[in-house]
Amino acid sequence: MEISILLIKQILELFLMILMGYIIVRMNILKDSDSRIISILVLYLIMPCVLINSFQVSFTEEKMHGLLLTIAASILLQLALLLLTWLFRSVFHLNVVEWTSVYYSNSGNLIIPLITYVLGQEWLLYASGFLSVQTVMLWTHCKNAFSDDKKWDIKKFILNINMISIVAGLVLFFSKIRLPEIITGTMSSVGNMIGPLCMIVTGMLIGSTDLKQVFSNKRIYLVTFLRLIILPLAAIAVLFISRLPYILPDGKTILLVTFLAIITPSASTITQMAQVYDKDARYASSVNIMTTLLCIITMPVLVYIYQIVI
Repeated sequence: MEISILLIKQILELFLMILMGYIIVRMNILKDSDSRIISILVLYLIMPCVLINSFQVSFTEEKMHGLLLTIAASILLQLALLLLTWLFRSVFHLNVVEWTSVYYSNSGNLIIPLITYVLGQEWLLYASGFLSVQTVMLWTHCKNAFSDDKKWDIKKFILNINMISIVAGLVLFFSKIRLPEIITGTMSSVGNMIGPLCMIVTGMLIGSTDLKQVFSNKRIYLVTFLRLIILPLAAIAVLFISRLPYILPDGKTILLVTFLAIITPSASTITQMAQVYDKDARYASSVNIMTTLLCIITMPVLVYIYQIVI
């Protein structure tokens, strides 16, 4: 229950940051299109710093086992939830924007500041397990879904800055190489901007959106229900049945990090993908806004359920 209360407090702080972004657009200080520059900074500079720095912890057997546990759980959950999403796609006739919004969570932008605030920076190592798995899925499965391309561009995948950062981080961790303090300190300072900047971008997008139109779209409520409630409950069931949380002494808390990554709003990357491939980016943005607004209610409740069941 204590974690749920802390989560509410931190989500409220993040929502105040969203409000700041909303205000600067509504006051015509900036345009919503100006948020693209911030998004590029987050994607190509801040996120790589976060990923590499999250692996810059002292190597121990316990941390190695914890990281491997999160990777194994993330792979299992991604496969199980992908199957469930495929079922939803068939039953509810979801289009590509809808089913990808249901499946992909905003783990990169939202989970990192939440984990840092609620559990502490040392737990970011375990968040990287889920981020690594989802990043692979985003730049293969998700990208192909939007581009309608059956082939994977291996070169672009390997040279993606976030994939390079993940590989570099893993190599440094398992080889027990610690970067100089001036480098890790700089990356830490840059990485700390991810929460405020991502929330401000979300607020800027909301500032230019007709909220009446968003709330009047019945399909958005279906997608939001599946994203924020059904998939997280299914994730709890998968973790409980698999018994993975009970493998390690701290397994429940370690996989709580993975669970937090799953129960976040729909991925903001979906909006970016929709923009690139002309797949109704405005609708994708509306889904992201709706799930972001409602996660303040669902996330603390789901964490409480996780703690009871697991």
